Amino acid sequence: MITKLIMGKTIYDSKDTFGGYFEDFSVGNVYKHWPGKTITESDNHLFSLITMNTSPLHIDENYMLNHKHGKILVCGPLVISLIVGMSVSDTSGKAVANLEYESVKHLDPVFIGDTIYSQSEILDCTQTSDKKHGIVYMESVGINQHDEKILSLRRRFLVPCKPDGV
Repeated sequence: MITKLIMGKTIYDSKDTFGGYFEDFSVGNVYKHWPGKTITESDNHLFSLITMNTSPLHIDENYMLNHKHGKILVCGPLVISLIVGMSVSDTSGKAVANLEYESVKHLDPVFIGDTIYSQSEILDCTQTSDKKHGIVYMESVGINQHDEKILSLRRRFLVPCKPDGV
């Protein structure tokens, strides 16, 4: 952690610990992301409507009464966005670019009122030929309040190598 001493006070700047440089990642590292997020009806409705996903599965409570689940399902891309977003401060916060998302699997339904947590494991780290950046490949898993896996996905992102003196 980078700290500064200003007028006799130690200053901790969270931008210094937001995400990682390429050298900070090792295959097998697991990051447990915190805090979790409880999904509200407003979250789901707003996300569904701003993305123009007007499926009754996500916005029509009456329609869902006779459905297999009997209640509204949270929009899948919202869950993906939460899982990725939760990982940013621990992993890709310094990323130059997100390169790829793959193997997205919805493992269990998510409902309004569920609280989602996530964790990520580093699967591969490859330095680029210019030695200034690296590509990090990781798998993130979303887990609900019952400790059930609800989603998994893999992604690659490009991060800088540590600058001299860091």
